[in-house]
Amino acid sequence: MSSLARHLPVLDWGRRYDRDKLSGDLVAAVIVTIMLIPQSLAYALLAGLPPEAGIYASILPIVLYAIFGTSRTLAVGPVAVVSLMTAAAIGKLGDQGIDQVTAALTLAFLSGSFLLILGLFRLGFLANFLSHPVIAGFVTASGILIATSQLKYILGVRASGDTLIEMLHGLWSALGAINWITVLLGVSATAFLFWVRKGLKPLLLRIGPGNTLADMGSKAGPVFAVLVTTLAVWAFGLADRGVDIVGTVPRSLPPLTLPSFQTGVLAAMIGPAILISVIGFVESISVAQTLAARRRQRIDPDQELIGLGAANLGAAFTGGFPVTGGFSRSVVNFDAGARTPAAGAFTAVGLAIAALMLTPAIYFLPKATLAATIIVAVLGLVDLSILKRSWVYSKADFAAVSATILLTLGLGVEVGVSAGVLISILIHLYRSSRPHMAVVGQVPGTEHYRNVDRHDMALHDAILSVRVDESLYFANARNLEDRIYDMTADRDDLRHVILMCSAVNDIDMSALESLEAINTRLAARNIAFHLSEVKGPVMDGLKKTDFLTDLTGRVFLTQHRAVQTLCNAAAHPPLPSKDGVSL
Repeated sequence: MSSLARHLPVLDWGRRYDRDKLSGDLVAAVIVTIMLIPQSLAYALLAGLPPEAGIYASILPIVLYAIFGTSRTLAVGPVAVVSLMTAAAIGKLGDQGIDQVTAALTLAFLSGSFLLILGLFRLGFLANFLSHPVIAGFVTASGILIATSQLKYILGVRASGDTLIEMLHGLWSALGAINWITVLLGVSATAFLFWVRKGLKPLLLRIGPGNTLADMGSKAGPVFAVLVTTLAVWAFGLADRGVDIVGTVPRSLPPLTLPSFQTGVLAAMIGPAILISVIGFVESISVAQTLAARRRQRIDPDQELIGLGAANLGAAFTGGFPVTGGFSRSVVNFDAGARTPAAGAFTAVGLAIAALMLTPAIYFLPKATLAATIIVAVLGLVDLSILKRSWVYSKADFAAVSATILLTLGLGVEVGVSAGVLISILIHLYRSSRPHMAVVGQVPGTEHYRNVDRHDMALHDAILSVRVDESLYFANARNLEDRIYDMTADRDDLRHVILMCSAVNDIDMSALESLEAINTRLAARNIAFHLSEVKGPVMDGLKKTDFLTDLTGRVFLTQHRAVQTLCNAAAHPPLPSKDGVSL
């Protein structure tokens, strides 16, 4: 039963569900539903899909995550970055005559399948290849791209482009066709939504409706903007004066849909699907773990992969597009008092009711309002301060961040994130191929050994102690050899070299061969080669070889014991016998 509950977390929290949790979940569901209605429409617009796709992608995926996910408060659905990546991916198939809705379904199917495979084989660690600086740079660049892509709706012009330069060129070329009524609606909605984020709740609290109602009112700000601008378009006939509107949205529950299984479509979508899966998982798990820590709850990353995989498969078969856990809605869900994933299921019910009853009311909704919703949401993702922080702390990380930002803005989201991952891996390989190595000496009056370049140390002429601060493997094995040889060159008085292995967690075959070469070369100069502070698993590996048998020196438990033993041996050398054999 416990094993089943591990794979179906609903069995764990469901059996302890009570009235208090129900109350908290219902309140949170109402607030999140109000927030999600305009947000879902807006993210569908960002993905280049019909507005109803955003609502469809927010119903069954939420329910499936509630069953399989481990976070009690994560809210799954369309998010800005994934929607932008979806638009970039399905836009490539437009020239091939492939319907974009079908392409989006296929993308969600492939993404869900990939996540599910990673979860079942417990491969969540692969997401660690995306470093935080790369993620921060990619999200910042994506936020800039998303906000720029929505300016055409604010201005009421036709413009296109996948990169920042293309978008700006398209906007510049279309400036003569600006619709000033649309500009008025879009700018007003944007300004209002920026004010709502910080100004509406304090105003409501001063009026005195109570904290809960004030919180709900502030979250309903986008809905208020939708209502006012929709009424304005309808009352003054602004659609006939060039204001672009949403138009007809089907009144229905999510339909049963099928992704495309054509080889060409699958081949075109598999790369973007993998990138979307990894980016979405990293964003989702970060939010889930942050919120879980506040309540001392536990998140299982591999089960999260299964939950997100199931959610994306649900989107693929119900008219949606790729989804993941969103930061803003998850925080709202948490702050609103959600206690269990049932809050998500109640949210899905609310969205289903909206899909059945409220869609005719958004016929006259101007796309400029949805664009304003997106712009206000994504500008919070832009954090250019990461450039300054990374420059101060690590030039290598700065290179990764700046390259990711520039490539994402200049060449598109897929190239940007792919380059960021590649740069991160290359930087890691470069760093580990040139490990930090230090000559260490004894801190006077202690048994501690530290870098002689940083502290005043006691040294012994006949002993060279070297600490290597990296596991030894094929990429850095030759560097280790060269550094040891350089350190021992022109040291005629040197009789012992001690390699301090306190930071060595692994030694592969290439590094073992380098250690054997060092041992042989030092022996030719009558220098003994010793190891100290070798970790248990590393020692177990060495015992399976002939290295310890051929070692000219010894393996010491601690660095201090090694130095003391060798110093005592030098102070009291063994007496030679008559036949030359030491006694």
